[in-house]
Amino acid sequence: MDTSIHTPTPTPSRRRLLQFGATALPLLALGAALPGTASAASPTDASSADSTSTGTSATTTAANATPAGTPTLRMPAETDRHDRTFMAWPALSSIWGNQLSGVRNDVANVAYQISRYEPVVLVARPEQVADAQYACGSGAYYPITVLPIANDDLWIRDFGPTFVVGPGAIAGVDTNFNGWGKTGTSYYQPFAEDAAVAATLLAQYGVNRIQAPFTGEGGALETDGQGTLLATVSSLVNPNRNPGMTQDQVEQALKSALGQDKVIWLAGLAGQDITDDHVDCLARFTSPGRVILDKPGPGTEALWVNVYNQAKQVLQSATDAQGRALTVIELPGPDRSLIRGTGKDFLSSYTNFYTANGAVFVPQFGDSAADATAYSILQAEFPGRDIVQLNIDNIASGGGGIHCSTQSQPSVPPAV
Repeated sequence: MDTSIHTPTPTPSRRRLLQFGATALPLLALGAALPGTASAASPTDASSADSTSTGTSATTTAANATPAGTPTLRMPAETDRHDRTFMAWPALSSIWGNQLSGVRNDVANVAYQISRYEPVVLVARPEQVADAQYACGSGAYYPITVLPIANDDLWIRDFGPTFVVGPGAIAGVDTNFNGWGKTGTSYYQPFAEDAAVAATLLAQYGVNRIQAPFTGEGGALETDGQGTLLATVSSLVNPNRNPGMTQDQVEQALKSALGQDKVIWLAGLAGQDITDDHVDCLARFTSPGRVILDKPGPGTEALWVNVYNQAKQVLQSATDAQGRALTVIELPGPDRSLIRGTGKDFLSSYTNFYTANGAVFVPQFGDSAADATAYSILQAEFPGRDIVQLNIDNIASGGGGIHCSTQSQPSVPPAV
């Protein structure tokens, strides 16, 4: 593995404290069960645990009563401290064809690089565990643990659990992954194993599970950690996920399940990629009140430029849950004629970065000027973190990026 790219800071950056707004909704509405207090937990099989795991196993169903005094839980900002990063080993040649080996190499490299900053847990089909462990190695400064959990593909951001936390408490929201609603379309791929990963992983780590009152994916959800959610209409208010639900009903479900006070809706674009335009390739919070906006590079199709223009207009006139106007920072994409990757589905978005403890992981695509600009912008936005640029061309060929292939488990905030 290449270990020449940036070394971690000796002391992890201080995690921002979560701020809970007065209007944050309890997680009991619309059928979501509010779990009791649960600590970050270790796998039930101690032999497969990573070295930072502690706690006990717990489960939650909609029939459970809510204990008196249970805190409201909220989806935290990705910049808050993590206990670990989850990833998944791509399993099927029927999905990737002759690219499978290259995609696995990219996944292994991303896992290794993240392990320089925090533990990594990789799920893999039992018969593929040994190969995945060999490819990833034991980790750099933190362990890489491979768990035998059946899966289909690598996009754990979408099919893994989305975590919510409160003082002394954590739970995982299972967003009912349905293969991006693509059954019966040209984008369809097997997803039955992926759909079960969230529940299995939460049980393995002893974290209470909340079944979301909507269908969606983690990549469709972007929050500032203070009650503001960014989302696209195209990926959530869509009959392929939530038939019969109005935008207002979807919004209320999101607020309930994720502890949000306000949703800022961007139009997005349905039917042009497998995700129906997830927000994590379009707009991301770098801190409360500050949003990175993906600006299409030269050679981008006009329909995606229109998506950017609409999002820019909305964000520039929006306020967050605290009433603050948003500062919009544009992150220009590369020139499509200068990048290494090819094909309509190739995701050339720097905005699909992943924030780990002490670092930000961002693609580099081979347009040297654009790669350098992306580095500078992100370093200015995250001055206390290393900006680590990685070649993920094989992953990007499938329409995703580093953020799509990772999911963080946040640390539990101190009990009040």
